[in-house]
Amino acid sequence: MRFWQKVLTIAWKDAVSELRSREIISSVLVFTVLVIVIFNFAFGADPEKIGSVAPGMLWTTFVFAGMLSLNRSFISEKENGCLEGLMVCPVSREAIYAGKALSSLLFMLIIEAIALPVFAVLFNIPVISVQIIVVTLLTTIGFVSVGTLFSALAVNTKAREMVLPILFLPIVIPIIIGAVKASELALAHGSWSDMSSWLQIILAFDVILTVVSFLTFDFVIVE
Repeated sequence: MRFWQKVLTIAWKDAVSELRSREIISSVLVFTVLVIVIFNFAFGADPEKIGSVAPGMLWTTFVFAGMLSLNRSFISEKENGCLEGLMVCPVSREAIYAGKALSSLLFMLIIEAIALPVFAVLFNIPVISVQIIVVTLLTTIGFVSVGTLFSALAVNTKAREMVLPILFLPIVIPIIIGAVKASELALAHGSWSDMSSWLQIILAFDVILTVVSFLTFDFVIVE
């Protein structure tokens, strides 16, 4: 019980800090909307063309927005000299990981909740559905789980903005492919049974990556 109290305290700290600075959500949200608008101008109003590329556009937007958000999750701590203070607190490294992952998950879900209606309006595609929401939630959990680990790894390097995508993207490719395929079936009005194999892949990677990231975070943050 005390473990989760510490996790929620760390996540609450990040949420309050973000409410004061609006550094992550505002910048990532502007980037996300801008990318969607550019895609809208690039592909025009052709329903067939948009229907075939919509899942790829949606997840390309979310992936780059997510990397921008994750890149800032530890940088602000590092730049303000708070990371060392967090490390010496009487809190386990696992609680730090879970708290940072929870706050990053919250930020990404807020961004996605705003981006999906914008995407639906501009492209006239029914992306606001139970199936798309489930796919987005499951994919975001795995994305944030491993992203938090690599963000902690990259923050101690000089070229941290470059290190994160180089190390991070190859690991999450299976989840992104599964999300694109599941979203494609959802937009084509496929059933849950049609999507089940891709959802199982996403869920399996969520569990594996979360457990591995949770267990290895202590070694990464010390280095």
